[in-house]
Amino acid sequence: MELDDTASILASADFFEVCDAEQQRLLAFASERRHYRAGQILFEHGSVSDGAYIVHRGTISAIDDAKHPERTHRVSGPGVLVGEMSLLLTRSRNATVTAVTDLEVLFVPRQAFVKLMHQYPHMAARAAKRIEEKLGSYLGALDRFRDNPGS
Repeated sequence: MELDDTASILASADFFEVCDAEQQRLLAFASERRHYRAGQILFEHGSVSDGAYIVHRGTISAIDDAKHPERTHRVSGPGVLVGEMSLLLTRSRNATVTAVTDLEVLFVPRQAFVKLMHQYPHMAARAAKRIEEKLGSYLGALDRFRDNPGS
């Protein structure tokens, strides 16, 4: 039952629609449920990324720059994916993420996701297409500002 429960948490994040049910179960098996109390830090700005987090219950805040706390973003679960690019790239985290409330997350390690992409090239192609579409929407939003600097 717990594996099915973990797989349903994984499936709640839109990004993992790139996986079929069997791939979601395999990834769920490699993932880890974690609990944080309000005020605990999930990860800090500048730390090396090793995977992504799916919020199942609770609220998190993300601060990009400690010098500008007004730039804090709060999001609540279920299904919020934090650190999506960490599934593909080893890089420094660009924010500090903290539990605002008691929190339950599913940690998805990059190593497991990359291994699945090697085993299932069609899944990797779907992931690449999804990221490309998301990047395209970001670039489209930026073009609007470039074309109309006053808006």
